Amino acid sequence: MNSPIQGAIVASITPRRPSGVAIDTAAGLDLLDFLESHGVDGIVLLGSTGEFLHFDLEDRARFAGLISKRSRVPVLVNVSHSTLDGAVTLARAASDSGAAGVLVMPPYYFRYSPETLRAFFMEFAAQVKIPIYIYNIPQFTNDVPVSIAVDLLSAGNFAGIKDSSGTWETFDALQQASANQAFSVFVGSERIYSRALAAGAAGTISGVASVLPELIVAIDRRARAGRSTADLDRFATEFLDRTLCFPFPCGIREALAVRGFDTGPHAVPLASKAAREFSVWFREWLPDVERACS
Repeated sequence: MNSPIQGAIVASITPRRPSGVAIDTAAGLDLLDFLESHGVDGIVLLGSTGEFLHFDLEDRARFAGLISKRSRVPVLVNVSHSTLDGAVTLARAASDSGAAGVLVMPPYYFRYSPETLRAFFMEFAAQVKIPIYIYNIPQFTNDVPVSIAVDLLSAGNFAGIKDSSGTWETFDALQQASANQAFSVFVGSERIYSRALAAGAAGTISGVASVLPELIVAIDRRARAGRSTADLDRFATEFLDRTLCFPFPCGIREALAVRGFDTGPHAVPLASKAAREFSVWFREWLPDVERACS
């Protein structure tokens, strides 16, 4: 079940309404237009950058359906949930809406054994008829051991994996396993993307691309052409380092506000001084990025 999707895929933020805990679909459509105008190869909705866990099942399914129908590029929907039934429900809704595929991470919050994770993914695959990407992001939930991931991917029930571990060793082991199997490996860490492309990665699913799509697209295009990406990689690293002062993905949301997008309130208020200093830095820094990508 090898994925035809590759390249610079955006892990999009999810705009929120000014009050309550609900998705701002109008702002989401504006963001979709912005991302598509910069040549991205696909969009992932409601992943970690999209703060999916804040929203109820109905709101997630409705938003994913609307964007999937409007998008001119493939849309993947993160359907992760703390239960198998919740993840299956979201996956079936994504399939019905025309999404190109779904991502699913291990059930979050509680700790599960590797064999329980294997059982979860196999049962999910048995109930879902749409391309499935395993989503490994151990910073926020259970780690999917490489041995389990390779076994699952080699069974032919999954289109690929998004590895957000950020470690070269994990990516390299997955990529080597994919050489003789029909699955795609996407990296979630922009810090290793150009190197991963040279090693055969299918692409990236990038949170930075949610605010700097031109940068991630430029890195992708240059790397695929065999050209140096050193100057562009430096910009990506600078942005990531600057956002470390905030909980993820607040820095991305703050930067989008500088670019003129109404992303709505943060889930938790930020320290105002840090937000002001970051906004000043980003406004002054952005023109250099735009020139380097043009």
